Amino acid sequence: MPPTIHHTGSARRAIAAAVAAAALGVSALAGCSDRATQDATGSPTPNQTGAAISFEDQRGVTVTLDGPADKIASAVIPAPAIIAAVDGSWDRIVGINQSLLDANKLGIISKAYPAALTTPVIADSSFEPNMEEIIKLAPDLVVQWGDMGTEVTEPIEQAGIPTVGLRYGTQEDLETWITMFGQIVGKTDRASQIIDLMHEEAANVAAKTAAIGGEKPRALSLSYTDDALSVPNGSDYSQFVFDTAGVTNVSKDSEAQDGIVGPEQIISWDPEIIFLSAFGQATPADVYADPRLADVSAVKNKRVYRSPLGFYRWQVPCAESPLMWNWVASVAYPDDYEVDFRALMTEHEQFMYNYTVTDEDIDLVLRADINNDSSDYAELFGK
Repeated sequence: MPPTIHHTGSARRAIAAAVAAAALGVSALAGCSDRATQDATGSPTPNQTGAAISFEDQRGVTVTLDGPADKIASAVIPAPAIIAAVDGSWDRIVGINQSLLDANKLGIISKAYPAALTTPVIADSSFEPNMEEIIKLAPDLVVQWGDMGTEVTEPIEQAGIPTVGLRYGTQEDLETWITMFGQIVGKTDRASQIIDLMHEEAANVAAKTAAIGGEKPRALSLSYTDDALSVPNGSDYSQFVFDTAGVTNVSKDSEAQDGIVGPEQIISWDPEIIFLSAFGQATPADVYADPRLADVSAVKNKRVYRSPLGFYRWQVPCAESPLMWNWVASVAYPDDYEVDFRALMTEHEQFMYNYTVTDEDIDLVLRADINNDSSDYAELFGK
């Protein structure tokens, strides 16, 4: 299994802050080749017959359902897109976070699931549940953070609604989510297929980048706004992504409060590549135009890139994480990492969401409009 990287509450708060700020302002997939022909709805399993379902969530709380949930609401931002991958549809999703609704309007999920644009909102970036809306929706189950305090879970449970508490931050956590979601919708075989794919692809990407040899490129994950520069440390999921893709995380040991750093610190780290957050509005051009960062290698060599947004934002643990690992490796090793990325993405999205992406979809997801002026990007990901 890939290494486990832990994620702290402060890192998630930084993500939530970025969300709020944004609101204001074909060998590489060999393990997936056969799966791409399978139906993304998954095969039936015994708990689809209506038998009771019981499992332990990430709080250690036992959750019991009479059978597979028909109506699921989620305050957790990435969970619905992962549930849809396991279930093969958006049909069970009745409530989502405002941040996810915003992302759904920008990505490609609405092409496969039009209802993703009209799903009611049950929480915002604070994750506090809107109980009036939740009670009106009458879900069979609510997905909520299990490590943010009882104030975000107790109101739901006091209303008599089963609540699944999740923990965020590692590849292992992501796989636990997928396993639980498979139980919740009665498609455990499908959940296992997705996890198997992730194991195969993580090993594949890591082996390919290790074989390239030489010194690992220095990289930085950056949330860039007019007011602040924010970076994650080694507790963030980006550490797992960078480790898998064979790059060095220059901010791994950062102890900055809430991740906020000054331009002097970034100059000191001197990253060769900067990956901008998909939660914000900043573009590579914004970074190139910032005189404070003019001496940073990534800026001088035009190696700044906005992270993709597909069915969800790839930079966080999601069903499209294998694509993120390959994308980062491709950017990091433009001359040596061999993958037909457009074919890879087509195959992955077909397997994961039973949706055939168009060339226009791929350009949108990879943000060709703002990334193509950066070094090697058009050549790496163009048609």
